[in-house]
Amino acid sequence: MPAVPSGYGQTGPRCFDKMKMGFTMGFCVGLASGALFGGFSALRMGLRGRELIQTVGKTMVQGGGTFGVFMSIGTGIRC
Repeated sequence: MPAVPSGYGQTGPRCFDKMKMGFTMGFCVGLASGALFGGFSALRMGLRGRELIQTVGKTMVQGGGTFGVFMSIGTGIRC
């Protein structure tokens, strides 16, 4: 026998909430991949110290933003 739906505010997350979660998850994955790929490429270029940190940080934020946008768009399509 199926459960009887109750009328007391037990609804699932809205589509915008799902898109925010998709962006957050994508941003985290992009940060991790940006740290790996940016770190290796910056070390290969011979960067050290402040230049290394700035280059890796920029690569992490760019990768996180890009992957986060694509994840949120994909989540929005599924809503």
